[in-house]
Amino acid sequence: MNWKQDYRSFYYQNAPEPEDPVLPRVETAMLSIDVQNIYLQESDDPEERARWAPFMQRMHETVIPNTRRLQAAFRTAGMDVIHARIACLLEDGRDRSLSQKKPGWNYLLLPKESEESQLVPELAPLPGEIVLTKTTDSAVTGTNLRLILSNMGIRNVVLTGIFTDQCISSTVRSLADESFNVVLVEDCCAAGTDELHRQELAILNRIYCQVMRSDELAALMSLPVE
Repeated sequence: MNWKQDYRSFYYQNAPEPEDPVLPRVETAMLSIDVQNIYLQESDDPEERARWAPFMQRMHETVIPNTRRLQAAFRTAGMDVIHARIACLLEDGRDRSLSQKKPGWNYLLLPKESEESQLVPELAPLPGEIVLTKTTDSAVTGTNLRLILSNMGIRNVVLTGIFTDQCISSTVRSLADESFNVVLVEDCCAAGTDELHRQELAILNRIYCQVMRSDELAALMSLPVE
């Protein structure tokens, strides 16, 4: 199987194969979302640590290495690499969206200068690269990303990051609503479980974005991935 057959939902089960997307380098940018220190911290609770072990393994063995290689390829090709992260502007987090104030796992209080809110070292932005700070799930709703991309002449966004079923999904849908073409890179994303990851990819694919692997994207764009 390949990207033209993978992750088909009920709606596209019998649909014809899609055409190859046209992704001119001058009109295409990479956006990496929320791969921050807080999400790579091991829990002190043995049960929680075991529960999140598959996610941690996928992040360290698949998502971070593949994203790093893809970022390097974009940079080598002279293409823009953009970053987004969750962080609040006020220490008490009053500026956060409601979804980040609700009790439970999604409660996030990440002051923008805190170590927990920083992007992981492996995917740290290079000098001069755009870094967006958001207090929403969507990197479009919570920032001026749409305006930035439009000003730069970007029409196609290659999306990576976490979590597939949350901030990635929200950003994909927002970009699609703003008429950007989105490629979601499957092996550069993760959800809390592989099941959630796969389910969300099928929901998003073909309607809001095109899902493919990093090697398929690199071949399609003739990118110098090492």
